[in-house]
Amino acid sequence: MHGAQVTEPTETDVIVVGSGAAGLATACAARAMGLDVVVIEKEPQFGGTTALSGAAIFIPLSKAARDAGCDDTRQAVLTYLQETIGEGADQTLLEAFVDTAGEALEFLEHHSQLRYRLRQVAPDYHGENKGASRHGRVLDVVEYDGRRLGRHFAALRPPLPTHLVFGGMMVNRADVSTLLNFGRSRAATWRSLALIGRYALDRLRGPRGTRLVVGSALVARLAQSLFDAQVPLMLNAPVRDLIKTDGRVTGLRYQGADGAARVLHARRGVVLATGGFAADAARSRTARGGPEADHFSMAAGSAQGEGQHMALSAGAQMAQAGRNPHFCAPVSLYRNGSGEVAQFAHLTLDRAKPGIIAVDRTGQRFTNEADSYHRFGEALQALPAPGHGQPVAWLICDSLALRRYGLGLARPAPAHLGNRRLIRDGYLIAADSIAALAARLGVPPDRLETTVERHNGFARAGRDADFAKGETPHNISLGDSAIGPNPCLAPLKHGPFYAVGLYSGDLGTAQGLATDHRARVLTATGTVIAGLYAVGNDMNSIMGGTYPAAGITLGPALTFAYIAARDLAGHPDPQEDKT
Repeated sequence: MHGAQVTEPTETDVIVVGSGAAGLATACAARAMGLDVVVIEKEPQFGGTTALSGAAIFIPLSKAARDAGCDDTRQAVLTYLQETIGEGADQTLLEAFVDTAGEALEFLEHHSQLRYRLRQVAPDYHGENKGASRHGRVLDVVEYDGRRLGRHFAALRPPLPTHLVFGGMMVNRADVSTLLNFGRSRAATWRSLALIGRYALDRLRGPRGTRLVVGSALVARLAQSLFDAQVPLMLNAPVRDLIKTDGRVTGLRYQGADGAARVLHARRGVVLATGGFAADAARSRTARGGPEADHFSMAAGSAQGEGQHMALSAGAQMAQAGRNPHFCAPVSLYRNGSGEVAQFAHLTLDRAKPGIIAVDRTGQRFTNEADSYHRFGEALQALPAPGHGQPVAWLICDSLALRRYGLGLARPAPAHLGNRRLIRDGYLIAADSIAALAARLGVPPDRLETTVERHNGFARAGRDADFAKGETPHNISLGDSAIGPNPCLAPLKHGPFYAVGLYSGDLGTAQGLATDHRARVLTATGTVIAGLYAVGNDMNSIMGGTYPAAGITLGPALTFAYIAARDLAGHPDPQEDKT
């Protein structure tokens, strides 16, 4: 039991299994609707994969968008999602999401400490599709002072060390932009110094910064709302199985803090929010199929699929995977001198920047480096699988790009002092010429030189004739606006030159339990399992194995959390009122 409670509850209205955004939001919404709730988490820390995430949410037609004058429409959103997803689109679930997303966010912001602001530049990832928007659909969580958590701060899952700067300082998109412009503008320099100063003070008191952003801020805001509402958050309490009575899920069995079996009854229902199965390597491999290269997930190690396994034992059905069972992303690996391995997801910080290209093991470019991490990750998966332990591709840059933007864990100035250690440990590969770099990578030197020369010609002309890098609103938004004529293209000409190996990876699983538009879990015949709900990555993604925009995991997670709570509270379903 978390905190000072000495007795474990035996009965409640709603049991939520899992403490990521989907689970915590379900609990917040259900409590605000007058229900008694218990959140149960197997780990000693709360937050799940959400605490490791960027925490963006895709919430179309929000109040924030309306207040900003966005001219988006319901039909435009649905058209874009349907065209991007294709045949795998579930019209009923998409309409439930689009029609409820804004309402869900307003409810959670009114009844909890959750706070989001509109991202000013946020083009959809597939700008070529009908209905695509350049702004108004993506929001970022507002930073949070971790000191407000008090004694609970120690139980908040920390962010990945590889996604921190200066050894423990969290940064969001705005912070990264500020730090990259250190010394280039007075405002950015002063803001950078303020951020670093706050972090330095935190480190005098503890092992990490208390200014929480991205996933940590989202989890902390929701969790503190539950603490304030006296909702039990039980840690170190793995669930063993569900209890069914007369065909209805009425509770569960779990292992108590003393190791003994416990039973917790639910008067209204059980909500599964355990984060999917991305950390189950064997199951993940089976879901991907095809030639098997090394694959690394950025999901929390707790995402082992237990919630889905329990549901299947209760008669549930996994939905079809769609175009991909995972949310893909390129990943690099850092092995330090002690043999420990750290993973880094290459999402938005380096690939799209001018002076950086990606090449396969033959030394040739293979995709648009500035496309979404999911698209880039799928391109990695399509490459021939190398031997075990070998990268499938490399990111390459020159010294100017490294200094300006960084490359994976290799940080740009002014946070670049640790890059020599990365070279020493073999993560960052350096050479004085392209040919010498090719030799170190084991690719044909003449092929890599030809690739770089061809790319440099594109950079001078401002147009990538091979992969159109820098020609979509999404690409442009991730480039460097100070570089022209194409913000995503610059020649690689300033030695030394650098490379980082890339592996196939993911941010979590898209395949999940089949549910209806009320988040109720379904059997193989499509009937509802009374009393059982699934949200977050336990629920099959409504995006059909595609990645239309930033925040398409957490946006639906918060929305269907609200929908599940509304159904558990017995409130009318607006979707059914339409029919």
